[in-house]
Amino acid sequence: SILFIAKGRLRMFARFEKYKALILYGIFGVTTTIINVVSYALLLFIGINVQIAVVVSWLLAVSVAYFTNRVWVFNSGAVTKLELLREFISFMLARLATLVVEMVIIWFGVQLLNQDPIVWKIIDNIVVIILNYIISKLIVFKIRKI
Repeated sequence: SILFIAKGRLRMFARFEKYKALILYGIFGVTTTIINVVSYALLLFIGINVQIAVVVSWLLAVSVAYFTNRVWVFNSGAVTKLELLREFISFMLARLATLVVEMVIIWFGVQLLNQDPIVWKIIDNIVVIILNYIISKLIVFKIRKI
């Protein structure tokens, strides 16, 4: 009855708390992907060069990703200007590193093996999403004990 319902809700809440970072990472990942694609399309629509549109939309998406990951996914404890700067630079360097991984995967699958670019884009996204999560959790937003 009421006790049974309460126990069920507690278990559900405990499961959510256990996977909260992953769930929020997924939600905000979809959000930043939408921001990336929409800003890219809008920039192209207003006549911006395709390469500039790629860079600007990537920077916008990564900036939003930093903020959402910092505040809601990994609950960053960085507060001083130096801590925030270190965290932001670490995040951007990590994202640049996984951008290189992405480029290598696309080069390998599309240019070297001459296979479907959409299939390889999906493969590279899976790899990059996993790498970004691991790097963010273990390095960028790692809780540091003083």
